[in-house]
Amino acid sequence: MLKCCPLKKRRDEKPTCSAVIVAAGSSQRMGSDKIMMKLGAMPVLARTVLAFENNEYIDEIIIVTRTEKLQEIADMCYRNGLHKVKKVISGGATRMESALAGVSAARHGAKLIAIHDGARPLVSQGLISRTVLAAREYRSVVPAIASTDTLKTVDEKGFISGTVDRATTVRVQTPQVFHGDLIKGALTKAVEKGLTLTDDGSAIEMMGIKTFVVEGDPENIKITTPEDLVTARAIVESRGDQNANRTWI
Repeated sequence: MLKCCPLKKRRDEKPTCSAVIVAAGSSQRMGSDKIMMKLGAMPVLARTVLAFENNEYIDEIIIVTRTEKLQEIADMCYRNGLHKVKKVISGGATRMESALAGVSAARHGAKLIAIHDGARPLVSQGLISRTVLAAREYRSVVPAIASTDTLKTVDEKGFISGTVDRATTVRVQTPQVFHGDLIKGALTKAVEKGLTLTDDGSAIEMMGIKTFVVEGDPENIKITTPEDLVTARAIVESRGDQNANRTWI
């Protein structure tokens, strides 16, 4: 069982963090634009952004999306009072390019930068806060949950070639939070090398820098398929949707 990290030392100053929300995917497995599908009272992306809007440690939000979505998303944020959203920008051809565009658009001198999937709308305040607080101390932090399934490796012919030790394997989530200069440098190198990486922490690993793990949240799912949306709606209902009576325009 993963445990929330004990911080080495406490500081009196309140950390501030820029949040980059990456929502530039094609939604091919969903069949339509998942980030604008309704989840309870509001679109998936709006619920994601609102979580960061409401967090005390987040002082600005940058949304990275597809070019054709720029105006629609900017208008949505403006109409609904998401004041921490400072920029809505175009993403790149890959996840690494989109993440780099986002961190490059963060305010000058940002000490901490969080990168989060736009399609993870159920992220909790507690999860955002503990990743930010840990990153102040450890420079590179990701949330993760323990693996419950047995994990196997498979060879090129489709046969099982081995079993992975579940005790040392975790499922990584977002938000992932980093020192600003560190993640900018790591993503720049990853893009220059044309690396295909599935998460931003991998770019840090490629530099030989260790990343600290804090406890994630099983409900912090990424919406990828129609089945995921059904699960997300059930989670929202079970939580008691605090935004159910909010008029979303």
